[in-house]
Amino acid sequence: MALVTIHDLTKRYGHHIAVDNMSLDINKGDIFGLLGPNGAGKSTTLNMLCGLLKMDRGDIVIDGIHLHQNPLEAKKRLGLVPQEIALYDTLTARENIVFFGKLSGLKGHRLKERTNEALAFVGLTEKAHAFPKNFSGGMKRRLNIACALVHHPKIILMDEPTVGIDPQSRYNILQAIKRLNQMGSTIIYTSHYMEEVENLCSRIAIMDHGRIIASGTKETLKKIVSEQEKIRINCTNLNYNLLSDLKKLQGIKAVDTHDNTLEVVAENIQIILQDIFSILSQHDVRIKETQVVSPDLETVFLSLTGRTLRD
Repeated sequence: MALVTIHDLTKRYGHHIAVDNMSLDINKGDIFGLLGPNGAGKSTTLNMLCGLLKMDRGDIVIDGIHLHQNPLEAKKRLGLVPQEIALYDTLTARENIVFFGKLSGLKGHRLKERTNEALAFVGLTEKAHAFPKNFSGGMKRRLNIACALVHHPKIILMDEPTVGIDPQSRYNILQAIKRLNQMGSTIIYTSHYMEEVENLCSRIAIMDHGRIIASGTKETLKKIVSEQEKIRINCTNLNYNLLSDLKKLQGIKAVDTHDNTLEVVAENIQIILQDIFSILSQHDVRIKETQVVSPDLETVFLSLTGRTLRD
């Protein structure tokens, strides 16, 4: 039985459909990744899951509890790590955790014990009496996580928790997520960082324009493009007409650019490689480096949407 069930979830903002008829099952013990570019609907979905945003249509069941019927009981099962830092600068690190612990019903010795435990888990015990306004971005993110897990929720929602932080802090947060999962928490994790989701998540749903366009394990998703390859070409003088000409080649599934890199997904790319180079030459494109990449999640996304994940 699924720990979280989402059925026909829909959210509109005027004429814009942010989440479009989404249905998902998330099982106990999953690190479930919602992968998609900015604006795909990931944060909107999480905000509806935790009751911060009212759904226009659909149903959300959390641990057997219908969110719209009994929102308080459903929310007790959740911990939220929002994309934007949600801390009080006038409270110390400890006081921030205590505040959120009290909101979840903790008090007395149990609250003190859980607060100490949360500080230790994110490596901030020595900073317990410091104020977050003086923390680095990575430390603030870790404190945000401590506030979300102090009440030992069954499900932790994490919305882009590594945005804007240094590589070491990012590594520490990803390791903390793995430990939380090993300790029994089910994680719902949104990101537009492909490599994070691929390395971290046991099951993945790829979102674009408010819809789920593919879901399953990494292995299941990669089978979608098992007969395809991606070539990555670092070059100069890229232009729109070049992309249009490349898309006309037989076997081409998707073409996109990022900075000075051209990415092409195709079946039997070795066969049409000479044709690709010929078109590049016609457009006076100077090739610096080429790399053929085995199918990965980015290949899946590029094949399904015609563009890279990075927006």
